[in-house]
Amino acid sequence: MKWYQLSIKEVEKNTNTDLASGLSEKQAKKRLQQYGPNQLDEGEKKSALLILLEQFKDFMVVVLLAATLISGLLGEYMDAIAIIAIVIINGILGFYQERKAEKSLQALKELSAPLMQVMREGSWVNLLAKDVVPGDIVKIKSGDRIGADLRIIKASGLHIEESALTGESLPVLKQENVLTGKLEVGDRTNMAFMGTMVTQGSGMGIVTATGMDTEMGKIAHLLQSAQTLSTPLQRKLEQLGKILIITALMLTVLVVILGVYQGHDMYKMFLAGVSLAVAAIPEGLPAIVTVALSLGVQKMIRRNAIVRKLPAVETLGCASVVCSDKTGTMTQNKMTVTRVWTEGKLYEVTGTGYEPTGKFYYRDNQVDLKTNKTLVDLLAFGMLCNNAEIRFDKKHDEQYVLDGDPTEGALVVSAEKAGLKRNKLLEDYSIVKEFPFDSTRKMMTVIVKDRHGEYFAICKGAPDVLVERCHKIVSTGSAKTMSQMDEKKVLNTISELASQALRTIAIAYKPLPKGFSFKQEDVECELTLMGLQGMIDPPRPEVKKAIEDCRQAGIKTVMITGDHVITAKAIAKQLNLLPEDGKVMDGYQLSQMSVSELEDEVEDIYVFARVSPEHKLKIVQALQQRGHIVAMTGDGVNDAPAIKAANIGVAMGISGTDVAKEASSLVLVDDNFATIRAAIEEGRNIYENIRKFIRYLLASNVGEILVMLFAMLLALPLPLVPIQILWVNLVTDGLPAMALGLDPAEENVMKRKPRSPNEGIFARRLGWKIVSRGFLIGIVTLIAFMIALHEQPENLVYAQTIAFSTLVMAQLIHVFDCRSERSVLHRNPFSNFALVLAVISSVLLLLGVIYYEPLQPIFHTTFLQARDWLLILGMSAIPTFALAGFHLFTRKK
Repeated sequence: MKWYQLSIKEVEKNTNTDLASGLSEKQAKKRLQQYGPNQLDEGEKKSALLILLEQFKDFMVVVLLAATLISGLLGEYMDAIAIIAIVIINGILGFYQERKAEKSLQALKELSAPLMQVMREGSWVNLLAKDVVPGDIVKIKSGDRIGADLRIIKASGLHIEESALTGESLPVLKQENVLTGKLEVGDRTNMAFMGTMVTQGSGMGIVTATGMDTEMGKIAHLLQSAQTLSTPLQRKLEQLGKILIITALMLTVLVVILGVYQGHDMYKMFLAGVSLAVAAIPEGLPAIVTVALSLGVQKMIRRNAIVRKLPAVETLGCASVVCSDKTGTMTQNKMTVTRVWTEGKLYEVTGTGYEPTGKFYYRDNQVDLKTNKTLVDLLAFGMLCNNAEIRFDKKHDEQYVLDGDPTEGALVVSAEKAGLKRNKLLEDYSIVKEFPFDSTRKMMTVIVKDRHGEYFAICKGAPDVLVERCHKIVSTGSAKTMSQMDEKKVLNTISELASQALRTIAIAYKPLPKGFSFKQEDVECELTLMGLQGMIDPPRPEVKKAIEDCRQAGIKTVMITGDHVITAKAIAKQLNLLPEDGKVMDGYQLSQMSVSELEDEVEDIYVFARVSPEHKLKIVQALQQRGHIVAMTGDGVNDAPAIKAANIGVAMGISGTDVAKEASSLVLVDDNFATIRAAIEEGRNIYENIRKFIRYLLASNVGEILVMLFAMLLALPLPLVPIQILWVNLVTDGLPAMALGLDPAEENVMKRKPRSPNEGIFARRLGWKIVSRGFLIGIVTLIAFMIALHEQPENLVYAQTIAFSTLVMAQLIHVFDCRSERSVLHRNPFSNFALVLAVISSVLLLLGVIYYEPLQPIFHTTFLQARDWLLILGMSAIPTFALAGFHLFTRKK
């Protein structure tokens, strides 16, 4: 159906909806079943079976399976069955890890799905776009991503950027009138389409198509190429894996050649070599990193931070500057008008929050509003030039809740405290046209027609901008020319309110004679100033500590606000953000500077005030040129370039527009600065945990290879048989390594300087720790084997059981050492209960293959006595505790 050719009434009829109340829940549910979820079909996903089969396609695993097949043909059935069982279990664990990572990423996708404001049964509700159905009435505003195809029924300065659909980069001005003729998508100016962005203004529409029936759905194949989320760390580890594979294969080949040269059976040495290669090659390292990242991302979600792009997890650990908006992020975003100034008088307003109860006082005397027309008119104009609504919500503990901008909400509440109601005002005044607020003009205007048919404009906005446009001022009930003295008084009042950390909004008006042009530039000049409203947005109590924590972590916090310099300074001092020698810069100064000029000063600046979103990009660029890794917050459409340019773009989950969220790599569910600090801590810890299990896995692998290599060099029998090597790889390496990914942060994680983005994986002596611990694990295992072989030279199985147990226990003790940058003595082992359980499980499995008789012939083990365990535990503790003692001794010296 050509919806753009139909009138609004015809669209209403054809979609069987009601413009006044929208759809009922029953209708919506029926249509959701009829049309399906409002989402594009995704490309084909890998089936669970295919993911499982892919776990066995690794070349070395295929070689091992071929070797075990030969083993079976040669009559070694027990060995063949056991090895195949271990390979299958390993494959199942890999499958589980991959599916878990996939589900985590899918959960992230759903969490960052767009919301739409929809009318259901006469009330506006926020729904996930996928639950919207044809016939729904929706509201759209600047910054929203359109979630379905709409026939526009109301447009107020509505501009939509449709490049995702049409390729046209310039935003299109939308309107609600009927169009004729056969028009291409780009010419249908009374339609809005799924996937496009509102760049300016607001409007309403009726949903005409959802999902694959939308215009975007028709070209959905262009969007179905699934993007693989790969982080720089994963790519580094893939490169490292290739190097380790070559090294491990060379050493394995060397072990096999030496074994054959010394007279060992060719087939057994080949099987041992392949088993060693499978165990030693960390082919699962990138997969484990993905799981660790996804587990970390889940922890971040619990701390109200949604990661949209996985590389941000790594980058968070490198952040050296956080540039944060003030309003709502550092403050509570619960604006309350506490001061009103008009006709030279400053009134105090009582009451807090959005509850419309409070009184007006002048010099401690309650004001009789019936005799103060100018004050009431000022409050009424603030309510009329406004899109916010305050409603009583029984579902949320019977609280008054805001629907709209907090600043506008504060103006509505101050008017309601004077007994004014919007619906009553709209009986006397009708709004003819609206020029929405934008960050460049810093003001909003509505053209109003009163009951006498007279037109006038009401403007509200930033005082410094609005006062400049005012030629007159209200005094003793009438307008008079604004003198320099009047202007000075107004500016002094603004400064006085700002010094009390109050945000001020100026309100002005302009009578419009008949036949006057309704052009924006003609309306918003030669205004008459009505007065000012000063409102407070108190700092969030937890932000002060978060800023201090960031300072200790070597991270500078920079406040960015559109507020007056004095207000910004007052809030910054309350939060202990601005040091004694710290500078404050305003938007005007910033505009006069180039990026290179700002670069020279930016290190000393802690507060940017009176800035527009366009300035943010310049701030990001200047900081980056100084070598900083920058996190930048934002919520508006104009914030998107700075968010995208920042190393870590942070969007607001509550107040943020979809455009800002699309550009970001991190979304704050609660719009709270303290959540950024928590995200940085989690980001640092995730990276450290990845280093921990790299350290553990590689040191264990080095130990396994060296014990076999040294035995060959010393012309000793094989210390480990293939099945034992594979068992170590499955049980000892797998479970504890995964548990390390859940390790809580060390106490000093937020007291270290930010990590350099160029830091290598083996930085901070990690390479040395891997080699030294791996060498010691190999040596003590070999010594234990030689002692056992010396005691019972005729009993090779006994010596191999001792070597096998020593290797396992050395690795299980070493895993606790991996939890600390310093030594095993610096952390409580029980602070990671998952790791304790993993180690206990591994020990029990070890005891099972040693003491459960049916398993002994499979794993080539035998019973051990208590004195044997003294040898095993004594030797296996050496790599960890000897080095811990050495570390402690050298520190004391």
